[in-house]
Amino acid sequence: MTRHRSEPPRTATPGPGRPPAPPGAPRAGVAPPGGTTTAPPPAAPRPPADGPASAPRRLWPKSFADRLTSPLPGPGALARLAREGALRPRPDGLRDVPRLPFAPGPLPRVDARTLAVTWAGHASWVVRIGGLTVLTDPVWSRRILGTPARVTPVGVAWEALPPVDAVLISHNHYDHLDAPTLRRLPRDTPVLVPAGLGRWFHRRRFERITELDWWQGTALGGVRFDFVPAHHWSKRTLLDTCRSLWGGWVLTDAHGQRLYFAGDTGYGHWFDRIGRRYPGIDLALLPIGAYAPRWWLRDVHCDPEEAVRAVRDLGARRMAPMHWGTFLLSAEPVLEPLHRVRAAWLTAGLDRADLWDLPVGGSRLLPAPA
Repeated sequence: MTRHRSEPPRTATPGPGRPPAPPGAPRAGVAPPGGTTTAPPPAAPRPPADGPASAPRRLWPKSFADRLTSPLPGPGALARLAREGALRPRPDGLRDVPRLPFAPGPLPRVDARTLAVTWAGHASWVVRIGGLTVLTDPVWSRRILGTPARVTPVGVAWEALPPVDAVLISHNHYDHLDAPTLRRLPRDTPVLVPAGLGRWFHRRRFERITELDWWQGTALGGVRFDFVPAHHWSKRTLLDTCRSLWGGWVLTDAHGQRLYFAGDTGYGHWFDRIGRRYPGIDLALLPIGAYAPRWWLRDVHCDPEEAVRAVRDLGARRMAPMHWGTFLLSAEPVLEPLHRVRAAWLTAGLDRADLWDLPVGGSRLLPAPA
């Protein structure tokens, strides 16, 4: 796996505890001329200050392909995938579809000091933090382009949602950016999106759009939102490969509680850097599915064992698995991700209570420390 070639300039609002570097200073994670790569120093949690609810439109590069960790597959890999026919689970891997965990319940009651998460399925979460209700990569549709219908229903009825205070998007793939779901939202809902994706929302008349580059952040209602790197890519049409950025999100409330939403990512060096820059992650929402065949998906999707390694790299206290048991995107048996992540967690010697392996529709709460 090749190293990422460059990092963006840290302008706008840097992450917690990180003032902008003086002109000419080497940037964290980037090798200065003739020098070695520097590591980003750790930052202590601090109460976020409220910033603008939206940001002015910016000019971004035409392509973010220089941010790719590994080259995208070429014609040879596509031909091999077609020969092997390994796009979906085999019949014996589908037998457990009726056993996929699905246990919807009412959203928990929370206050401004409580961090709570509810898994709606795939990478869609209802996050309650700092008194806000935040949706991550909301996909409430039964189908997405090019994929069979979801094998578990949405875990939270749309009508059961409280008013949505913010929407976080990790990247523009159809299983993470779903136009029919987003059409259900009021157009004044704040949306936080990767660099280059704002125009998609402007065309749909959203009014409060904040586009961020890696390591940039903003604040809303006392909660800090920082956009962080991921080992992935973007594409929505035949002509827009890597025209917008991809990444994850770190959320920090006024009491220092911190949640990391990875979006969609392979395993690699970014986890350690995120953990050092945002120490004290209380809960990491990490993908564990859509990993087979490994030769095809290794660079862009974690397998369960890699997700557990990522927890340790991040220094996170807890993990909630996601990106499995909802859409059939790859060839592994449908229940295999859950079995493997539980085994990897045990092998790593981690506390079983800190693995929040929720059913679709399930919730967990983390009260603020006294």
